Amino acid sequence: MIKRRSFHRVVFCAAGVYNIAWGLYSVSDPQWLFRFSGLPLQNHPQIFACLGMVVGLYGIIYLEVARVPERGWLLAAVGLLGKMLGPIGLAALIWSGEWPPATLILCLTNDFIWWVPFSIYLYDAWPFFRRDFAAGVN
Repeated sequence: MIKRRSFHRVVFCAAGVYNIAWGLYSVSDPQWLFRFSGLPLQNHPQIFACLGMVVGLYGIIYLEVARVPERGWLLAAVGLLGKMLGPIGLAALIWSGEWPPATLILCLTNDFIWWVPFSIYLYDAWPFFRRDFAAGVN
């Protein structure tokens, strides 16, 4: 069994529930970030609703990692990569002045708080991924 299994299960259950809740809220109210940050409301809020759908689907993936932590390395790696790339894009928008700093709320709750626990998980799960990859296990 993976080291810190209970911890990882709790983290990925929390990430799964959080992402599903965030996604559902963003689908049902796709203008919330724009109102919160003082940006003009979108002409096409469906774009942000689509982002909410994708974030919510990541929640299902995180619940799968929680279910079988020994088999979730690749799923969690993709999740962490997204949690690292998203802030880079947001930083560019803030640096250029297109978006206000108040939009950092996205990265605080969706990205930054998950970096450490996801990284610990990837470290602990690496031997299982390496073994399964070498054996050709899907």
